[in-house]
Amino acid sequence: MRSAPTILHLDMDAFFAAAEQAAKPSLRGKPVVVGGLGPRGVVSTASYEARRFGVHSAMPMAQARRLAPNAAYLVPRFALYRAVSEQVMELLGRLSPLVEPLSLDEAFVDLEAGGSADDTASALAAGERLRGDIRAVTGLSGSVGLAGSKMLAKIGSEQAKPDGLVLIEPGTERALLGPMPVRTLPGVGPATGDHLRRAGMTTVAELAEAGEDELVRLLGKAHGASLYRMALGRDDRAVVSERDAKSVSVEDTFDVDLHDRVRVRTEVDRLADRCVERLRAAGRSGRTVVLKVRRYDFSTLTRSETLRGPTDDPGVVREAAGRLLESVDTTGGVRLLGVGVTGLADFTQEDLFAQAAAEESAAAPHAPADEREREPLGAGAAGTAGAASGGVVGVGTAVPGGAGSGGGPVEVPEAPAERRFPAGHDVRHREFGAGWVQGSGVRRVTVRFEEPGSAPGRVRTFWADDPDLELSEPLPLVPAVAGQSSWPASRPKSRSESRSDSDAGRSGDSGSGRARP
Repeated sequence: MRSAPTILHLDMDAFFAAAEQAAKPSLRGKPVVVGGLGPRGVVSTASYEARRFGVHSAMPMAQARRLAPNAAYLVPRFALYRAVSEQVMELLGRLSPLVEPLSLDEAFVDLEAGGSADDTASALAAGERLRGDIRAVTGLSGSVGLAGSKMLAKIGSEQAKPDGLVLIEPGTERALLGPMPVRTLPGVGPATGDHLRRAGMTTVAELAEAGEDELVRLLGKAHGASLYRMALGRDDRAVVSERDAKSVSVEDTFDVDLHDRVRVRTEVDRLADRCVERLRAAGRSGRTVVLKVRRYDFSTLTRSETLRGPTDDPGVVREAAGRLLESVDTTGGVRLLGVGVTGLADFTQEDLFAQAAAEESAAAPHAPADEREREPLGAGAAGTAGAASGGVVGVGTAVPGGAGSGGGPVEVPEAPAERRFPAGHDVRHREFGAGWVQGSGVRRVTVRFEEPGSAPGRVRTFWADDPDLELSEPLPLVPAVAGQSSWPASRPKSRSESRSDSDAGRSGDSGSGRARP
């Protein structure tokens, strides 16, 4: 325990929703909910205006809509959130080399290690300066807690919300923690809290009075001893600048239960590919493939298979996940699927059998059209099948004896699929400039044309295939200083990456939704 409050905890206020309000002037001061927009979507973040109606994170989106029917409901834009997070983490790095990020919007900082503070006055000055810098650079607010330990610094930032600073003087820990509920302490979840309540302990002071022996008897040696130390305000955990990831995983919740076994296998393959993309983006490989299946009755099954060595080969991960799926009964319906990789390593041990199979497949002649690469029937404007010479042919395939071909094959043009415009995402129109998607559906897109820092803009509706309307990159929340960029150099640039971010962050949404400001 430190004698000075030199550990800082920063927690951005309603981060996703606040970023959306800063980017969309018409939403400022209004309830905003970010998350999956499908029937089984989940709230990621709610603005403080929406929280007044009872909306909170991890709530089913359907329940949120009942509580706040007039709120704006938006799909997450992780490209924007990551860019803003990089700006915030850069400011934290100026305070100290020891910065421990917990998420995009939360981090611990060891002020003493960076020479930014060594007593109460200097710690308070550093915290206030950080809050001002964050607002100047990002236009957003963050709450700061200062204390002699990580646990108390985090409690301080919670008390400071929104947009405040709380400093907990070393030596006052017991008096502060005593009346707080046991759920305040790290590691006390609903189950442990209920267990302690049945034992007659509802406050932190009652935990301290019970003694270490009693807590060990109730919770086990490791958990009981740790909880007793925290009840006394003792926490000697150090700020760690690098936290090694233990696994990489992706999952999707489906709006309608999947019953078709072929469709389930297709979704598993897709999730395996996305998982490997994240694995490679992190420069890692993994040895154990994990499959998660949540069935129609909410029962959740997990299966895993350990490979002979670490891999980042999508074919290997797909095959392993497919083998795991064979051992799971999905006849009643599947509501959620997930694929993950654990046992991470910084090197890859090639699977010789998979490599040989890939080489053999590459050497073999391919059919003119791979059925797996065709769009499903009903997708796009014209589907994927058409009649010719009494048969059915796939879009993009050659039709023998077509007109004007002299008897040779004629290529049937592939019908373009309808473009997706997720609610809340950035667009740019050749005539009207920058805006964001207020809603989409029935081949139409409704756009509000406004930018960060502008006045609330006008709303216009376009056809989804309008060539003048395109998805675009998020704009900086604060205009750049002359000659400087508002975004960090590592900000994602490609539109395709922005689209994949929206897919990854749907929080259980399998389709696009409509924003309702």
